[in-house]
Amino acid sequence: MSVSLYYTARRATPLTGSESAAVTRIASARQASFPYEDEESLYVYDPRAAEPGTVLDGSTKMPFDPGRLLPVVAHVLDSVTELRRALPDADWRVHMDDLDVEWDEAKGYELPGMRDPDLIAELAAESDR
Repeated sequence: MSVSLYYTARRATPLTGSESAAVTRIASARQASFPYEDEESLYVYDPRAAEPGTVLDGSTKMPFDPGRLLPVVAHVLDSVTELRRALPDADWRVHMDDLDVEWDEAKGYELPGMRDPDLIAELAAESDR
């Protein structure tokens, strides 16, 4: 069974040209800096297929390798944080299956422990077994 991170931004008005360009720029830069070629990165769905009122929609499948999980979570949530800051007037929902990821104005989207070096090392050691 896989776990995915989902992100959706909704508002009544569609993206402007400059907002669309910002989303494309951020998504491209974040995908290019993703640490693992063989894992799923930030993935923004085609906006033409979105439901009315949805200005951004996407998901990322989390890796099965415990040693890669936290770096992927951190990278994708940092990416979504950048996207939210580019579209601050949208209503955002970010969740990992049934778990909502809360927004913090100072830190952005973050899960407890996702930057804990000891936890990251412990998970990496577990995946090496």
